Amino acid sequence: MEKSNKSILKYIPDFLDWLDVEKGLSSKTQENYSRFLKKFSDWLNHNHLDNIKPQELTPDHVWSYKVYLARSVDRRGQPLEKSTQTYYLIALRALLNFFAHKNIQALPAEKIELPRSKKDKKVHFLELDQVKQLLEAPDIQTPPGLRDRAILETLFSTGLRVGELVQLNREQIRIHNDNSVEKKEELEISIVGKGNQPRTVYFSPRSLKWMKNYLDTRQDSDKALFINYRSRSQASRRLTARSIEQKLKKYVIQVGLPLITTPHTLRHSFATDLLNQGVDLRTVQEFLGHQNIATTQIYTHVTNKRLREVHYRSHSLNR
Repeated sequence: MEKSNKSILKYIPDFLDWLDVEKGLSSKTQENYSRFLKKFSDWLNHNHLDNIKPQELTPDHVWSYKVYLARSVDRRGQPLEKSTQTYYLIALRALLNFFAHKNIQALPAEKIELPRSKKDKKVHFLELDQVKQLLEAPDIQTPPGLRDRAILETLFSTGLRVGELVQLNREQIRIHNDNSVEKKEELEISIVGKGNQPRTVYFSPRSLKWMKNYLDTRQDSDKALFINYRSRSQASRRLTARSIEQKLKKYVIQVGLPLITTPHTLRHSFATDLLNQGVDLRTVQEFLGHQNIATTQIYTHVTNKRLREVHYRSHSLNR
């Protein structure tokens, strides 16, 4: 690691360029990081630290900045919420990761602990029997019901975000022949997800079976994979994320599942099922398209339980 003669403030434009070129983050995300680091810049200037070098930033400085955030107020004059303070600190951690990437001596990003919010919520997921209930809820005797069954099966099979699901096109789903489902063939496609990050998603034979049943009912030429049958517009009839959320809510009420169940709950259920089957956290990170393993660690409700079970079965004094 090399020491730098440039101040931290002078590195911020380079950092934002790095987010664009190297990390491929969207312009909106870059704007957010710029705004969050403006807070840090203001704090440095206010404390006459505008010339501080990366290697000179200490844990004491970070603590003082965290105190500053805790005592700051928003536009309404209310104290900053813990979640908002966290965003500011995540931006600072990203800047420190940039220094590490550029081989510039600086405080390690992991030295900045993020505050825990009282509003932090437990990950909501469905047990497999509840997933089964939900998947079987649509009326498959109708084209809209077959479409909804294909949507639910796809969400649970792939772990797609609902925003990624609605962007799928028919041409991406290539079931090569009528026997592919019976042969239990899978399908993998490449998508561009959150943060413009490409990843591969996998459709199970079961989800392909329902996809084929649904597509066999389509007589239109719309390129969208999932369409609204009620639309009479000549424009695309592509379903929106909101409309899928509403349809899911209808089935949730129909089978008596928790009302907090959303399309993202199926994504959580997908990840939870993988972990329960012994898939490691890093692999689940790849399936979900998380850029940071810390994001995937919200599933500690599974990993912690598995660790306890492994310890109980394996540790010498437990036998």
